[in-house]
Amino acid sequence: MSFAMLASDYDATVADDGVILPDTLKALIKLKDSDWVMGLVTGRELPDLLDVCERIDIFDLIIAENGALLYSPKTRDVVELTSPPPGDFIIELSRRGIPFSAGDVIVATDDTYAQQLLSVIHDLGLELQLIFNKGSVMVLPAGVNKATGLKVGVSRIGLKMSQVVGVGDAENDHAFLEACGLSVAVANALDSIKANAHIVTSLPRGQGVAELINKYLLNPDSDLTRINRHPVAID
Repeated sequence: MSFAMLASDYDATVADDGVILPDTLKALIKLKDSDWVMGLVTGRELPDLLDVCERIDIFDLIIAENGALLYSPKTRDVVELTSPPPGDFIIELSRRGIPFSAGDVIVATDDTYAQQLLSVIHDLGLELQLIFNKGSVMVLPAGVNKATGLKVGVSRIGLKMSQVVGVGDAENDHAFLEACGLSVAVANALDSIKANAHIVTSLPRGQGVAELINKYLLNPDSDLTRINRHPVAID
């Protein structure tokens, strides 16, 4: 089965300091023009993503809030894929002086507050989980992650996860990269992400994504099926 979709994390993967740079954008548009399906899989809240990503229109599918939210840039439809934490949880965070941001579902803060979050979850008897992402921590219902969200989105557009090339860099990318047919770590990724990826780019962030697109995804001489079986590093 051939690959048909690129699903990339946003921050520190396809974006540099929150922005998709011109060379990266050029490669993404080239891939889209070659009839690939384009997806973003991010921990960001949707309004925040729409504010920083000027060319959201080149993506067919957005999985936001670390798998909790599905968004279609074409139709602007938003679908919550799970229920938000109860109001008591938000009230208790405020009462204990824990700073946080809240999306439709996700609650996020600095990872230094992880133990306090766990204390609140325990004291209220909630079935919530913590997911870490390079210095931040996200609170989501148990079992919700980038992989669960992406699987829903991929199914809705009529593809299979085996047709997806996933790219990421951080702890919260493990699940969705493992679920993809081909997994890619950019050069700046955590060692744990690189260790399990089929491909590790030689360049970081958006440059690495452009490198992947130009050297492999749009190269008729590349054998992605072989790479799937034998992990390689891009020279």
